[in-house]
Amino acid sequence: MKVILLKDEKKLGKKGDIINASDGYARNYILPQGIGVEATPANINDLKLQKANEKKVADEKLEEAKKLADKLASIEVNTTIKTGVGGRAFGSISSKEIAEECKNQHGITLDKKKIVLDDPIKSPGTYNISVKIHPQVTGTLKVTVTEA
Repeated sequence: MKVILLKDEKKLGKKGDIINASDGYARNYILPQGIGVEATPANINDLKLQKANEKKVADEKLEEAKKLADKLASIEVNTTIKTGVGGRAFGSISSKEIAEECKNQHGITLDKKKIVLDDPIKSPGTYNISVKIHPQVTGTLKVTVTEA
């Protein structure tokens, strides 16, 4: 019996795959557990439409990510760091602070986990920081740190 998988199943395959399973296994395990449905022409057509829709949504997200990367390249985020005698900093600037300042100054919401800091920012200056917006798109954000 041909079955379309609705979930990722370790021994069978990934979601959306069409597999051949024995009739008993399909009727007694796959179908009742909700792991898959029988591969009728109507279900196969629904699967094709669903995959086309998922591809369209993925393409739209990729375009949005590219636009956001272009926008990030053109802006600058300003933040301050407390410094003591001799310009020595107290603490560092974290990705959370950068995300908050970006939202406050420019209205762009960034996930702090997507901001990639190679080393913590512990001194005043201008830094180019990469932001992973999408698996295929990485933007660059300019951060200027001044003494407080």
